[in-house]
Amino acid sequence: MSEDLRIRRLADGDWDAVVALEHDAYAADGLSEGREALESRALGSPETCFVLEQRGTVRGYLLSLPYPPLRCPDLARPEEGAYESGNLHVHDLVIAEDLRGRDVALGFMRHFRERAEELGFERISMVAVRGADILLRLLGYRAHREVEVPASYGRRAVYMSMSIR
Repeated sequence: MSEDLRIRRLADGDWDAVVALEHDAYAADGLSEGREALESRALGSPETCFVLEQRGTVRGYLLSLPYPPLRCPDLARPEEGAYESGNLHVHDLVIAEDLRGRDVALGFMRHFRERAEELGFERISMVAVRGADILLRLLGYRAHREVEVPASYGRRAVYMSMSIR
């Protein structure tokens, strides 16, 4: 990752930038959740939510929360509480468009995995949308096609997970 990029925990003042990045990434596909839902994902686990900063500007984010294995949040509604789980679910990862394809996301995921391991999680899960399952397989994630993903993720969404222990 470039030396002018740094990863830090998400702060309250980052939400406008996070919401704008999320909207730019997903609105055209009908997958944008909006601020209330996004904030609800981070509320139960602020220590597992991060931003990617470049010269003082938020250029990406990763929201994750403990969630029961083989289940995932519904994009159509905010979270109503927090779960105790050894599974850490990556709800969303967005990188600014001009930074994509530069191994930035891989560096971000590597940092996230290290942090998840430090915190004692056993698994990481996520729902791959728009064909991201191909890349995630290369990173060691396994598709669980038996898991019914909420329709709010779109037709090609695939639940995936990997062991970190």
